[in-house]
Amino acid sequence: MTLNDIIKTLKVTTVIGQTDINITGVDIDSRQVEPGHLFMAIAGTQTDGHQYIPKAIEKGAAAILCEQLPAELVDGVAYVQVTSTEAAAGPVATAYYGHPTEHLRLVGVTGTNGKTTIATLLFHLFRRLGHKCGLLSTVCNYIEDEPIPATHTTPDPVELNRLLARMAAAGCEYVFMECSSHAIAQQRIGGLHFAGGIFTNLTRDHLDYHKTVENYRNAKKMFFDMLPKGAFAITNADDKNGMFMVQNTKATVKTYSVRQMADFRARIVECHFEGMYLEIGGREVGVQFIGKFNVSNLLAVYGAAIMLGKQPDEVLLVMSTLKSVAGRLEPIRSPEGWTAIVDYAHTPDALDNVLRAIHDVLNGQGQVITVCGAGGNRDKGKRPLMAQEAVRQSDRVIITSDNPRFEEPQDIINDMLAGLDPKQMKKVVSIVDRKEAIRAACMMAQKGDVVLIAGKGHEDYQEVKGVKHHFDDREEVKKAIGED
Repeated sequence: MTLNDIIKTLKVTTVIGQTDINITGVDIDSRQVEPGHLFMAIAGTQTDGHQYIPKAIEKGAAAILCEQLPAELVDGVAYVQVTSTEAAAGPVATAYYGHPTEHLRLVGVTGTNGKTTIATLLFHLFRRLGHKCGLLSTVCNYIEDEPIPATHTTPDPVELNRLLARMAAAGCEYVFMECSSHAIAQQRIGGLHFAGGIFTNLTRDHLDYHKTVENYRNAKKMFFDMLPKGAFAITNADDKNGMFMVQNTKATVKTYSVRQMADFRARIVECHFEGMYLEIGGREVGVQFIGKFNVSNLLAVYGAAIMLGKQPDEVLLVMSTLKSVAGRLEPIRSPEGWTAIVDYAHTPDALDNVLRAIHDVLNGQGQVITVCGAGGNRDKGKRPLMAQEAVRQSDRVIITSDNPRFEEPQDIINDMLAGLDPKQMKKVVSIVDRKEAIRAACMMAQKGDVVLIAGKGHEDYQEVKGVKHHFDDREEVKKAIGED
């Protein structure tokens, strides 16, 4: 593909050199550059890609996309200057990979909580309906049965379009994708064509990056603002930001709710730890999920399937066979008659949702023991809120380490404990070692109790000082109850 073909949709300010040259790859990481590639110098949050232009040329880059031209220009290299390389990277990548989303029906899911569950359930639902599908999610990316490890909720634009091109080449008809606020703000999804979008909810998260809740909310809204006419936008009417998200979209707007009138509605008929009976659209269905927040997730799945042309009866039939995503309200039964629940809840709102779901099933018939922590080098403001939420809905709480990253675990724990008054502290102990914290909670549990282990869910590592050590909450629970 020629450089001309790749940049023809961009607003270019300056071009130096020949643009009819053949480009054999596109990169935003100079370490990936090979002879004949186009290197895009992005001024990122950690490093400025412009300082790696000489390295990219040394490795054989045939062209450079940049915001500032280098002081020294190299003969034989084409330079394309644009106002924002961050904004240009998505359209460049999608052009190079042949506009893969023009051959797929791509559905994006955004919001604070529920993205992984909704995207993954849609992936499994449509595969069981006989379609070839792709999945781009926090836990793992998939091209049909082929797993591709995920390093970010939403990959960078080059990797993202490479994966989408592979999905299109494999014959995938549908792709379901989590769209993180970082990815939207950084325009990683620029140039993609979406068939639809789903908004789940919005609570405090990622303020270490966005700085304010308003910035975080507006990043989510950008996704719906960019949806084209002919796409659909499904929003959670139970969230106070639900209608704000879609107020400027060109897409067809549909709502879902468990509390009020909406296009897609549901109510809980019966609830157990094994699942719930729901009424959706006048039809009753048994599902293998618990919690009102999962009713919302399932409604979003149902609504998206209907908007993609599926019939209600066939959708509900398959929904009854779907299972929870790994590490999301995942139950482990003990021989002594108590239940451990492993969940990814790592925000105050997510913790509230999970604890509410547990109490809905317990109905006052058992105690709740919660193990939780907070991640290092992330929004410190949510730490005391996490502790407060855990104490409010638990009989006993163990505050422990999560992924401390480059912070001291005890400092993070102290930040959480600072949100508690002396009365609340009577319910709480802190154990820095997460393994010991899980073991202690399991030892406290009696028949009929629930031990909630929150924060890491599906993760099989603990990140300490830049190193990921193997650690799996589910494995630790099984060891504690003698199954491993």
